[in-house]
Amino acid sequence: MIKVPAEFQWLQGPECPLDDIYCVSFFHGLDPADVLRRFDPAGAAGEEMAFERLAERVLAFADSTGGGDGGGHVGVVRAGDWSVAIELWGWQAVLHDVVPALSAGCEFVAVGRHEYAEDGFAYAIDGDLLTWFTPTTPQDRYGTEPDHLLAPMRATGLRPDPPAEDASEQEADWDDLSANGLVRAFWLAAEITGVAFTRDLLDRPLLVGTIAR
Repeated sequence: MIKVPAEFQWLQGPECPLDDIYCVSFFHGLDPADVLRRFDPAGAAGEEMAFERLAERVLAFADSTGGGDGGGHVGVVRAGDWSVAIELWGWQAVLHDVVPALSAGCEFVAVGRHEYAEDGFAYAIDGDLLTWFTPTTPQDRYGTEPDHLLAPMRATGLRPDPPAEDASEQEADWDDLSANGLVRAFWLAAEITGVAFTRDLLDRPLLVGTIAR
């Protein structure tokens, strides 16, 4: 198996502060304020805050709404030519019907974790959802160009081919992706964007805004 780089291992550790449900999305060429307007066009101007304060705000929102509406807020940080949006207790950026609006006029990548449903990976350009898949089953892809990312998928251990005929190889693939599929998806996102989602990004000030309900 292809070894996952150490810079992504924090996402699997017990100290990962993102918890059981979250979504991280990458927007090329947009600044954080532009990204916030995509999540809530009618929302107020963003407020700068630390990650810990965002987590507190999300927890309060989820408690008040029962959790079914997600975390209600998104924090965005600039990383080179990309803006990185973090939804705690959220999943908007990997929803098929939301990706077109979020990705309009830009290149877009999203990775979502959902402990009680399924993880997801989305890649879109200018409103066109090219590829979507669940990291545990990357051979099952959807979108207008589901084979668009074959080379980087293979390079990051997200085998895009049909399951191997050999039963032991199938089991090994499943065991690996069950344990490492999510971090491999973040590795794939880094291969596309040039931005590795590392722990230090959470130490930077975030521009925080609301998510439209």
